[in-house]
Amino acid sequence: MASGCAAVLGTGSITQVRGSGRLSGGPLRRSAVRVRSSTRASVMVAMKSVPTSPIEGQKTGTSGLRKKTKEFMSPNYLENWVQSLFNSLSGDEVAGSTMVLGGDGRYFNREAAQKIIKIAAGNGVSKVVVGRDAYLSTPAASAVIRDIGALGGFIMSASHNPGGINEDFGIKFNYSSGQPAPERITDKVYDQTMSISEIKMGDFGDVDLSKVGVSDLGGGFTVQVIDPADTYVALMKDIFDFPAIKKLIARPDFSMTMDCMHAITGAYAPRVLVEELGAPPSAIMNGVPKEDFAGGHPDPNLTYAKELVDVMYAGDKAPDFGAASDGDGDRNMILGKNFFVTPSDSVAIIAANAKCIPYFKDGIKGLARSMPTSVALDSVAKKMGVPFFEVPTGWKFFGNLMDDGKLSICGEESFGTGSDHVREKDGLWAVLAWLNILAARNADTPVGSLVGVEQVTRDFWKEYGKSFYTRYDYEGCTTESANDMVAHIRATMAGTVGKTFGSYTVKMADDFEYVDPVDGSVSSKQGLRFIMEDGSRCIFRLSGTGSSGATIRMYIEKPEPDASKHDMQTADALKELIDIALELSQLKKFTGRENPTVIT
Repeated sequence: MASGCAAVLGTGSITQVRGSGRLSGGPLRRSAVRVRSSTRASVMVAMKSVPTSPIEGQKTGTSGLRKKTKEFMSPNYLENWVQSLFNSLSGDEVAGSTMVLGGDGRYFNREAAQKIIKIAAGNGVSKVVVGRDAYLSTPAASAVIRDIGALGGFIMSASHNPGGINEDFGIKFNYSSGQPAPERITDKVYDQTMSISEIKMGDFGDVDLSKVGVSDLGGGFTVQVIDPADTYVALMKDIFDFPAIKKLIARPDFSMTMDCMHAITGAYAPRVLVEELGAPPSAIMNGVPKEDFAGGHPDPNLTYAKELVDVMYAGDKAPDFGAASDGDGDRNMILGKNFFVTPSDSVAIIAANAKCIPYFKDGIKGLARSMPTSVALDSVAKKMGVPFFEVPTGWKFFGNLMDDGKLSICGEESFGTGSDHVREKDGLWAVLAWLNILAARNADTPVGSLVGVEQVTRDFWKEYGKSFYTRYDYEGCTTESANDMVAHIRATMAGTVGKTFGSYTVKMADDFEYVDPVDGSVSSKQGLRFIMEDGSRCIFRLSGTGSSGATIRMYIEKPEPDASKHDMQTADALKELIDIALELSQLKKFTGRENPTVIT
């Protein structure tokens, strides 16, 4: 069933849903998930009303509500937020609807899934489609929502944050085109959490989520367990040139390693890379999902994916291609033999080479990046002559552009890359995009003359120039000290315009504001920017992805058109600018931190 004109389950009729179900120039795709339809009607499942009271601090961040697992496990904490979500939606759209449910497999996922199923039934949902064992990567959940025409779905994940009873848990709602809920909904949810008094729950036992099939709970309410990978794998096969990638992987002079970081991608990468594309099983590293990610921090960067980095920087023994994905499968890191591709460069390189990917054979609608992401993508959009958008951090801002037909490929510097095939960033999609590009570049190269990741990147720099770029993360700062630093920058930044600091003169200083070109909504205070005369940038923002305290992110960028300087170490190329940024922000003074937690 195509996602552009999908049956809303339980209606017996066809309802148009947002988003394009037709691949560029390709046929309408048949759903990989067979979902039983039924007549849309009021659900009369046995239910109970559970009294409750508001719990402080349930405000949704840039991508859901994230807290420590034990807090989510406390009485009515998860239940309050989920019920508040239903209270925020129209009763008419919820009644008789279908919802999707899944998560990254972290600790408490299965118990949380049972609670959400019962609350969905108590609020009139007629069907919940859930991944087996409550597994669904974030991009796969978006794909399923779109594919079956669901009203929306719940994703249980704290993304790239650690898992376990003493670590992090999270929940978010994705709406009908598979996109993270817009602020008009999340703001309502927060308002509801501050006045909630009742939780409506189906009065039945736990559902067996270990086997694919349908459970009829009576009263017109069913739970359908699906294979978590079927829809997603079918979509990837429609997007990419699998025969060409398979030929690349079969080359005797090509090798690869994919680090799943014991996270949800372990439920997808072996199926795609090994079963479909012929990679040896040894190409998959840490491929068994675990509730605590084997004690690791499932964030695919040079610090937390050190095991993969060591493999990829092993000199001549290193594989030709390496990649990692995060806890819920929406982020990615790309490496070549002894070579790292920055996320900002990665999305720009994918866009510049998109014509070799079948999904984009008819062209690109537009390109976009988050404000802190490097300007590398801007140059690609300019040369292609396609619309370009700079948006705040948060994938929901891309969704509006995609739904309006304005955007094809986008990315965030926080290792998020994606396209309009779903409404989430997609780690494995980015891996396949790179493999497709490498396959095209090596279609006619003889064995022994492999064009690798580094050559593709250097060719890009030669054509578009290089931007030296780094991000400093100061994790676990006190909220008070972070807010004090931001207040200091806001109070002093106007006075820096026109002033010279070392080799740099400040051309512009502002607090980024975004006016959505689709709906006119305004998002203010999205990041503090110092832009220099030569285009270099120093940016500060507080991240909303942590579960406690505050994370300060400092972004430093210097465009460098001179190819003779492209081999400079990033730390050397940016040293003066970093010192200037620390001086402008007084970060060390306000936080007491001498060094960042993570440097990317």
